[in-house]
Amino acid sequence: MTLERTAVVVGGGIGGLTAAVALFRAGWRVTVLEQAPRFAEVGAGIALTANGLAALDHLGLGDAARAAGWRVHLDGTMDHRGRWLLRTPRQSGRLGEVYGIYRPELHRVLREAAAKGAELRTDARVVGIEPGVPGQPGGHASVLLARPDGAGEPERLAADLVVGADGLRSVVRSAVDPPATLRYCGMSAWRGIVHEPGIVHDSFVVRWGPGAEMGAVRLDAERVYWYGFAASDEGVRWSDEQGAALARFADWAEPARTLIARTRPEDVIRHDVYSVQPLRTYVAEHVVLVGDAAHAMLPTMGQGANSSIEDGVTLGIFLGSDGARSSGDPVGSALERYDRARRSRTQTIARRSLMAARFGAGLEGRLAVGARNLVVRSVPGALAARGTGAVLRWAPPAP
Repeated sequence: MTLERTAVVVGGGIGGLTAAVALFRAGWRVTVLEQAPRFAEVGAGIALTANGLAALDHLGLGDAARAAGWRVHLDGTMDHRGRWLLRTPRQSGRLGEVYGIYRPELHRVLREAAAKGAELRTDARVVGIEPGVPGQPGGHASVLLARPDGAGEPERLAADLVVGADGLRSVVRSAVDPPATLRYCGMSAWRGIVHEPGIVHDSFVVRWGPGAEMGAVRLDAERVYWYGFAASDEGVRWSDEQGAALARFADWAEPARTLIARTRPEDVIRHDVYSVQPLRTYVAEHVVLVGDAAHAMLPTMGQGANSSIEDGVTLGIFLGSDGARSSGDPVGSALERYDRARRSRTQTIARRSLMAARFGAGLEGRLAVGARNLVVRSVPGALAARGTGAVLRWAPPAP
């Protein structure tokens, strides 16, 4: 494709910036719209797994991400008393590389790369999308932006492609699959950053207890990220979220209580956990969805950010000069390929994440939890690693 092709990416998070880098390197003129006053990410952590790293390597950004993070190992699952349920062998190599990374650091790596070839706009609140009719006069897709003073008609940005990377509560999604709705999963999550790296070293272990899950991962030489999510009614909030987290995990084995207690209160984040019902398509004309806008999933497999990075890289490959092969509507043809490739994979991961939540934190009663623990202890670690490795073994597709 030529430099005359224009793309507007709605959303300046990890998925949107990945898509922007992939598209401008494929010859597109790209504008990224971020509604916030500046490009930034919430201070939490990510486990970059082998598939996300493979996608970043394709863009030449993998080494920068590794340098900003900390090499860790997915060692398995414990119960809330600190007893092993499932231990995956490190020497098998089935799970590939894993790096803990501070989310703002990954965002910085992507933002700096995007700034080299894309226009980055802030304070850009999108209020509507018009998919257009490709091939007809005036048939470009359009993004409608609210005026800074809120008055008058919205600003209209026309483009050959609109990428919806605007997250869980996506505006762009309504133009692609209007009936799609959010689903509350019955869980609320606490997240925090501890500036005491010695609490956790290179082992990433998930812990399951009655109605809750907790995990922690080293991010760098200074920080550890922890999360805990537990059964909760939607919308419940506490004036002291750190205290609420300490109370919820009070009888859990260390390092649970230490991680929560040594987090600065202002660094404890609380949010309800949602997923998006499976969409019928990720594409409408020349509008396409990536990341949470397309497939917001539960965090139990740690694939939200990783699959978003995969999305952006795949989009750039299919929309590159070698990827768009149709002479009639090359963009539409490439987007159909993207939809087939990404919808199948990401919806499979989302289903597995939901199953993991139901089997893990979703169980509360003593009998149910005890039976679950017996079953998990009977599974060979190598077999479990093989199943997880099947998700993490991903390579950029051919053009």
